Amino acid sequence: MNLKTPEEIKIMREGGRRLAEVLATLAREAREGMTTRALDRRAYQMIHALGAKPSFLNYRPAGARKAYPYTLCASMNRVVVHGQPSDYVLRDGDLLKLDLGLVYKGFHTDSAITVPIGAVSRDAKRLMRATEEALDAGILEAHAGNTLGDVGAAIEKTAKKNRCAVAEGLTGHGVGRELHEEPTVWNTGRAGKGEPIVEGLVIAIEPMFTLGKGAIAQIRDESWATADGSLSAHFEHTVAITEDGPEILTVA
Repeated sequence: MNLKTPEEIKIMREGGRRLAEVLATLAREAREGMTTRALDRRAYQMIHALGAKPSFLNYRPAGARKAYPYTLCASMNRVVVHGQPSDYVLRDGDLLKLDLGLVYKGFHTDSAITVPIGAVSRDAKRLMRATEEALDAGILEAHAGNTLGDVGAAIEKTAKKNRCAVAEGLTGHGVGRELHEEPTVWNTGRAGKGEPIVEGLVIAIEPMFTLGKGAIAQIRDESWATADGSLSAHFEHTVAITEDGPEILTVA
């Protein structure tokens, strides 16, 4: 477990603020008629203008056949994560997941939001609310003295309460000098079980919910999608565990 010093967390806080600014701009600009490739170009330009570098561009995670060729992950509807930007034109009713990371002064931060395009269905709104609520619930449990099982249990409980399913096998992670560090942060769990949460830990908490059964499948571009074609949502923050409790780093 790679713990961070207060000075390192300060750097990550600065990077997280920049990341939140970029994501907020992308969310405002995403609209019907725009392509996800255009959003990717916008993300690349803004990150460099803010004195940082993209985390995802040319990143090759363990098990991937090739490096990721874009700045932004733009996942549409049934695609949960790692969707590649393309010439797909956003349409009324789409659910767009924007997942983005940047490197600032040697440290990564990672965050994701789900953006409704135009008028979305009542079930889509319920799914988004539940997933964002689960992120908040998980963060509340992320304080020293608790365990990662407490975080996962809070997320899982929120899914069940809202008649959603947790996307199976997809997790959060530690983050810092590397984009993906230990520990794994599951979206399910048993309260009081799992690795202890300690001061100095920095983790990306990222619930991913579906309206279907929760089973997922990897598709040709190496993104992950719901196996039953149901809608999915994704929200994520980078969170530091401090003596005063959990601090969300990816906020403006």
